[in-house]
Amino acid sequence: MAKIFYTERDIDEMKAQGVTSLDITENVVVTDAALERAMKYDMKINRADSSSAPKATLSGSVNLVAAYPRTESAGDAELKQRIKSAVLAKLDGQVDGAILDAVISRVVSSLK
Repeated sequence: MAKIFYTERDIDEMKAQGVTSLDITENVVVTDAALERAMKYDMKINRADSSSAPKATLSGSVNLVAAYPRTESAGDAELKQRIKSAVLAKLDGQVDGAILDAVISRVVSSLK
C-alpha cells in the first residue's frame, strides 16, 4: 500500500477545513514540521490501535522532544547548579552570573 505524507501545508489545509485530529497508521508519514504545526494547532494525534490496524511507528527523525515536552523537575535545579559550578570553576569566575544562569536555563529547558 502507498504511503501518505503530511507536510506543514497539509496540516494548514486540514486546520482551515476544521479538522481537529489526525489518524496515524503505518502507512502515514508526518514530517517534523507538520507534527510541530499540528501541535501548534492543538490537533489530537491518534495512533492506530493494534486491534484495528498495524501499530504506527515514528521515524527517527520525529522530534519527540517537541512532541512530548517535560515539565521542570527538582533535578533540574541541581543540574543547573552543577553546570554553573563547573563553568565558574573553568572560567575562574570571570563571567556574569545572571547571563550564565540565563544560558544554563535555556540549555536545560531545550532538553525538555
